[in-house]
Amino acid sequence: MTKGVIIIEKEIDSSVIYDINEYPDKNSGRCDNCNKGHFKSIISERKLIRECRNCGMKKSI
Repeated sequence: MTKGVIIIEKEIDSSVIYDINEYPDKNSGRCDNCNKGHFKSIISERKLIRECRNCGMKKSI
């Protein structure tokens, strides 16, 4: 008998800046929300922020 595993996907909020240490990339170099690899980089408050050009998800790297 195999035990089922339930994976709960969280809703991605584009107004939140996620920390890469707390939320590492599912696929390296890809957006966790839309799986695209096209980003723009912003320096804000002495942190490098990576923003997906497709969906707007932001991650501090």
